[in-house]
Amino acid sequence: MKSKIAIAVAAAAMLMSGAAMAQADLADKAGCGKCHAVDTKKMGPSFKDIAAKIKNTPDADVVKKLATGQGHPKSTASEADLTALVKWIKAM
Repeated sequence: MKSKIAIAVAAAAMLMSGAAMAQADLADKAGCGKCHAVDTKKMGPSFKDIAAKIKNTPDADVVKKLATGQGHPKSTASEADLTALVKWIKAM
């Protein structure tokens, strides 16, 4: 029984890390990785610092700012990709 639980936990962890990797790839594809890293400051703040800053801001407001270039260079990523990225960043 314990081995079945351990296998289930390991499988869930792999799925979660795979989803995180997909979001990190999406961030790089969208150009976010040029200025931001997950937990270290590059040209811009880390995603974790951004998460703390935007945690109470509605996702749609953050997406709008990114899409229109308000306070951040305008992103060329689709609204769906930006929404997924905002959700990923907020989950940090």
